[in-house]
Amino acid sequence: MSIASSETVRNVVAVLGDALALSPEVTASLERDTGLFGSLPELDSMAVATVLTALEDRFHILIDDDEVTGELFETVASLADFVAGKLGA
Repeated sequence: MSIASSETVRNVVAVLGDALALSPEVTASLERDTGLFGSLPELDSMAVATVLTALEDRFHILIDDDEVTGELFETVASLADFVAGKLGA
């Protein structure tokens, strides 16, 4: 079950769009159940660091290396839920 608010999901989608230089159309098509790593061609292993840094900057959180797993980047919801958890939501 997703714990992230709609606002958090929208902000995570905006970060993904900016960090991955996605077109506005692709960014607009991202929803909670949209697959990320392995599904979104722009999100490769090199881009993960860019996304993590952008999330830290946007949400003023710190993401430890040991928190970064494959499941984290499974879907928009899994990433948004992680951020919500870091924010204490």
